[in-house]
Amino acid sequence: MTFNQPLSPQDLMSRFGEYVAARALDTLVAMYEPSAVFAAKPGVVHTGRSAIADALAGLLALSPVMETNVREVHQADGIALVIVDWNLRGTAPDGSAVIQSGRSADVLRRQSDGTWRVLIDHP
Repeated sequence: MTFNQPLSPQDLMSRFGEYVAARALDTLVAMYEPSAVFAAKPGVVHTGRSAIADALAGLLALSPVMETNVREVHQADGIALVIVDWNLRGTAPDGSAVIQSGRSADVLRRQSDGTWRVLIDHP
């Protein structure tokens, strides 16, 4: 799947769920800045695209379907704080259902070409 450059914070967040459902790991990783931080859960922080790719690979192994709903976007000086409600359904390796939901706070940064990438992902 090709990474389509998001032109707004809302666009980036809505595409995230699409790329998760498509299990498009390379495309998901391309949404992050090279030195981005992904705080997967309390006490577990992945820094840089390689570490983020490893974390997202575990998520994609669940064959997930993810729905996102952007609740708030606050922008200043090319930085955006995006609050997103999300729901995820998948299947664990043992065949049991995985159902998760939450509210994330993500920090995005506008790139020099006007597109957006994730700087901090805190699901």
